[in-house]
Amino acid sequence: MASIDDVARQAGVSTATVSRALSGRGVVSPTTRERVREAAHALGYVVSAHASSLASGRTRNIGVIVPYLDRWFFSTVLSGVSSAMMRAGYDITLYNITPDREVRRQVFGDFLRRQAVDGVIAVSTKLDEDETQQLLDLDLPVVAIGGPHPRLDTLMVDEAAVARLAAEHLISLGHRDIAYIGAGPAFDTDFLVPTHRRRGFESALASAGIAFDPRLVEPADFTIEGGHRAALALLDRPDRPTALLAASDEMAMGALLAARDLGIRVPEQLSIIGIDGHELGEFFGLTTVDQFPHAQGERAAEAVLAKLTDAAPDGIRSSLPVELKVRKSTGPQI
Repeated sequence: MASIDDVARQAGVSTATVSRALSGRGVVSPTTRERVREAAHALGYVVSAHASSLASGRTRNIGVIVPYLDRWFFSTVLSGVSSAMMRAGYDITLYNITPDREVRRQVFGDFLRRQAVDGVIAVSTKLDEDETQQLLDLDLPVVAIGGPHPRLDTLMVDEAAVARLAAEHLISLGHRDIAYIGAGPAFDTDFLVPTHRRRGFESALASAGIAFDPRLVEPADFTIEGGHRAALALLDRPDRPTALLAASDEMAMGALLAARDLGIRVPEQLSIIGIDGHELGEFFGLTTVDQFPHAQGERAAEAVLAKLTDAAPDGIRSSLPVELKVRKSTGPQI
């Protein structure tokens, strides 16, 4: 197995330069860094994580706290975190927390306190005061996605504004009979995302002088199946709406399938819009408000890395970008 001395000889530099070039710490010219990397690659040399940790006092590992691992939004955010961390030479350790108090106690009171991570990213996870304080007591960089987190650096999406933008798009096309598929109270956990999105929808209606009709609201569970069931209930009647806003792209896809099953043409007879920016949205021709979850993960990773190098101030309160993407599922009311 090649050693650091072998890499130094092949690259024609000192072992200290090899260490700086491969760790990313210290001043090394781009030309020298590339020469060292080429020598290391040719020799099959890999930096010892244990040795690097002893030398730097860092593990090059970031803890990521998530409430779900099997839902599209969370897995996409994780993919963004992982991509950015891998580029920087960091590993990630996942902590899947649940509402169970014992699980949460173990994560915040035990696992993270083992100091096996250099920083923490909390993804769309509501933390109580005790959990927040335990994170702060680690004296490590912590960045949260979602919020509000008054005591933590936080990257946030304005959920009400997202839904308002979606509703305003339908209103601008002349629609006034607009149905809404959201979520029941059982799904309104953590930061009340379903509630904020429904408020944004209602706010857009009010601003346009459109009376809110509770008969045009149907709860679902943020899945394609749930959206399909809810859309069938809203559309399989003579006074059906001309447009439908689903509080997630997966529910909107379910609504598209329901419209197909009922022989309703989209967008000629029904416009449908979703929220999230699901990767299958383009395949379905779905108009959506994209919140770029992969980029959210990348930005959170970059924020933690910047804090590790003291390149970022404390007190981050960043509003994440969103974008209306108009596709084939919405059109003017005929």
